[in-house]
Amino acid sequence: MIRYRSFQNTDPALIAELWRSSFSGHGVMQPMSATLLEYFAFSKPYFAYDGLILAFDEDQEDLIVGFGHAGFGPLPDRSQLDLETGIISLMMVRPEYRRQGIGTELLNQLEGYLQTCGSQVIYAGGFKPFEPFYLGIYGGSELPGTLESLPDAGDFFRTQGYQEEERIQVLECELARFRPPIDRRQIALRRSSIIELVYDPIPSDWWDACTFCHFERVRFEIFDNQSNECMGSVTLWMMEPLAHSWNVRAVGLIDLEIEESFRQQGVATYLVGEALRRLGEQGIWMVQAQVPTGNTVALKLFEKLGFTQKDAGLIFAKH
Repeated sequence: MIRYRSFQNTDPALIAELWRSSFSGHGVMQPMSATLLEYFAFSKPYFAYDGLILAFDEDQEDLIVGFGHAGFGPLPDRSQLDLETGIISLMMVRPEYRRQGIGTELLNQLEGYLQTCGSQVIYAGGFKPFEPFYLGIYGGSELPGTLESLPDAGDFFRTQGYQEEERIQVLECELARFRPPIDRRQIALRRSSIIELVYDPIPSDWWDACTFCHFERVRFEIFDNQSNECMGSVTLWMMEPLAHSWNVRAVGLIDLEIEESFRQQGVATYLVGEALRRLGEQGIWMVQAQVPTGNTVALKLFEKLGFTQKDAGLIFAKH
């Protein structure tokens, strides 16, 4: 008989064991430990015991066979939680217990929790900016919803009435092979601008502090030499501990912003290219970025810089 209950303080070690035996893939941290789960999920200031449901097989000495975790996204000003936007952050069931209704019951209980709190829309899988838990140990440079490389997850949510709303391309570039593109505009920008680095930039808001407080970040800012005007910036973070699973040093590119008056002038290509070149000189082996398939401008930029698709994420929603 399967028994369900909400989270208790003694559960992290049980969930870590389930993770190690049930969850694998390029975007999954292994080996998992209770300490990592505490660090990247259970210690968040908005973590709620009722939002995490565990399943146990009472006939097998209360063996943990599955768990699901739900949370919320931020308000538009990112100052606090938006209870109207629910997130099914993560679900897993032990392989030998799948297709027995356990995942469906876990999802039903999580949806009930979110709806009781006021959620009007529920997303299956976190994605920017709705990424309350597990960034750093799942997904990649950002949370990509449900990874396409885990096909059972996508099929499961479709059968539960979720609709696919967006597809995210997970792109990677190996810096050992990277060479910055060179043309007249790039040469002119090298002469007319300067790039400055900001290490561990101050969080821009409460949500930024909650989601990225554990990570080492660096922001590359480009300035016009004559006016000293900031033309744009790109922010990257050290993808630890997830990159440890790949046995490489990797960074995630998360924010690229070019001021409107400097767009369509090659600034993004030059800025990101210089950032990648300098990171490669520091021993970084790989850079990952995630881009919605509808953002053709960003996709063309990363293709020009030598990024290739490694995986994809699917954003599912139930309204």
